Amino acid sequence: MRQVLRPARALLRSVLLLAAASAVIFLCTAALPGDAADVLGGGRATPEELARLRAEQGLDRPLHVRYLDWLSGALTGQPGRSLITGRPVAELIADRATVTLALAGAALAASVPLTAALAWAAVHGHRRLRPAVNALIVAGAALPQAVVAAALVAWLSTAWGLFPPVSMLPGGEPPWSRPDLLALPVLTLALPTSAYGAALLHGAIADVMAQPYIRDAELRGLSPATIGFRYVLPMIAAPATRLLAVILGGLVAGTAVAETLFGLTGLGELLVTAISTRDVPVVQSIALLAAAVVVAGLLAADVAVPRRRREAARP
Repeated sequence: MRQVLRPARALLRSVLLLAAASAVIFLCTAALPGDAADVLGGGRATPEELARLRAEQGLDRPLHVRYLDWLSGALTGQPGRSLITGRPVAELIADRATVTLALAGAALAASVPLTAALAWAAVHGHRRLRPAVNALIVAGAALPQAVVAAALVAWLSTAWGLFPPVSMLPGGEPPWSRPDLLALPVLTLALPTSAYGAALLHGAIADVMAQPYIRDAELRGLSPATIGFRYVLPMIAAPATRLLAVILGGLVAGTAVAETLFGLTGLGELLVTAISTRDVPVVQSIALLAAAVVVAGLLAADVAVPRRRREAARP
């Protein structure tokens, strides 16, 4: 019975969490100063013209009515139209999603092994190297993406000429056809993400390594790799999966800096443009998409890595 109820509870919790996230997203965008009517009016529209524009865009309706309309549209895959261009928001997102998903996927693929290596080295590496590794993790997690991008361009592009400094993709070509153009944006996302992930996983790994059965495995002569895969990995599977979900959602929504700096036209660049023009349906939909990725990952972690499996990893 518990095996049946546990996924149901996790699903219900995920639905409530996503509903709460949608409400927060809607309220935050509603609190932005100005609206699309001000942008379309160009600062020269009369109060009567602004009122007409707001009525045409539905901005004069009560807040709860707009929220319910947007939420029902998002659930059916039709989250409205852009207030600036008039195009369906779903089309705008679909046009840009390929670039962002390719960028986020490549950054995630690079981040996972680097995160694991940094977290493991910080806990189980050579004693003399641990302080340096921990300092590297803290520094990497604290550096803004813009600083990382500038350093990568200076070293890998300007000094060594390995990659082009701008990543503008030729029209009609998929992003994976030009990996050289994606290299710097991917590293800009992957390096701080790896340091952030290692900082969060460090404590979980340290707790497991302090357990008596780990010491017993070391006394029995098991190699660090065997200890890591047989005993440590199953015990940190749930927090690592949750961290992976949060990182992926952050990458989907956090590509704005990398895309803007390197000239990529993805969801991040669309989000920046939509915020500047107060194109609220676009902002809401991209933010909700990132939240849905995080919630889906957390749900997968709860369902796929139950506690009893982690307990069974103990000898």
